[in-house]
Formats: sequence, structure tokens, C-alpha cells
Amino acid sequence: QRLRAAVHYTVGCLCQEVEEDKDVQFSKQSIAAISEITFRQCVLAKKECFLVLCRHAKRTTVTTEDVKLLARRSNSLLKYITQKSEELASSNMELKEKKKKKSSVAKEERTPGEQEAAVTENEDSNMA
Repeated sequence: QRLRAAVHYTVGCLCQEVEEDKDVQFSKQSIAAISEITFRQCVLAKKECFLVLCRHAKRTTVTTEDVKLLARRSNSLLKYITQKSEELASSNMELKEKKKKKSSVAKEERTPGEQEAAVTENEDSNMA
């Protein structure tokens, strides 16, 4: 129910943007109809991704590649999904690099005794 409400809200916001850009009006009924169609299309896409794509590949997780495969019928949607996927991937890489830098800085700031304890602790956990 919350997801449906979020879709309705987002469609309403997008319709307002179109109204401002194109000087047109959307009735509340048309916004509700667009929202419902959008929600149902998302539900169908989810089912298709899981049932067809994941099961065929003997997986239980939907990946971005599954979503791209599903969107291949619409070039603009495929282009948008690919762009967002790449943005997320580069953002994740940046976060990982920041974490690595923080951990290496923290290691450098340790005293020699703390460094030995950390190495010993790491070796103990590797043995277990």
C-alpha cells in the first residue's frame, strides 16, 4: 500500500512538471489512472524478472542485468537504466576507496604495540 502511494505521489509530481513545461492540465482521475497503470506495469515487470529471467538462470536474486534485459524493448528506458546503474557502480567504488583510505590511515596512526596486537588478532581470526 505504501509503495502504491509512493508511485502515485511520484506520478503526481511528474505530471506537475509536465504541466509547467507544456502548459497542459492533468485531471485527478488521469493522474490516478497513470499511477495505477505504472504500478501494475512494475508488478508485471517484477514477476517477469523473477519467474522468467532468474529461474531460467537458476538464481533467486534479480540483478541489474535482468532489469536491463527486461527493458530492452524500450531504448530510452534501457539507456536510462544503464546510466543509473553505472552511476551507482561508480558511487559504490568511491565509497569503497574512501573506506580503504580511512582504514589505512587508522592503521598508520596506531602505536607499534597496537599494530602487533592487530596483526596477532588478525592471524587468530584467520586460523579460526
